[in-house]
Amino acid sequence: MSLNELSEKVDLTLSNLSILKTGKAKAIRFSTLEAICKVLNCQPGDILEFKDDEKC
Repeated sequence: MSLNELSEKVDLTLSNLSILKTGKAKAIRFSTLEAICKVLNCQPGDILEFKDDEKC
């Protein structure tokens, strides 16, 4: 699925979706995460990764 198609389906701007994709976002709303997971038929743990900022 393209970013354009995903952005339309979750009602998120392409620029905000790109920020999420590149890992530059500092936070995400649960409603946004839920919408993305519904469209992609996945669980939050499938698309999120924890990184310890002190070790990066």
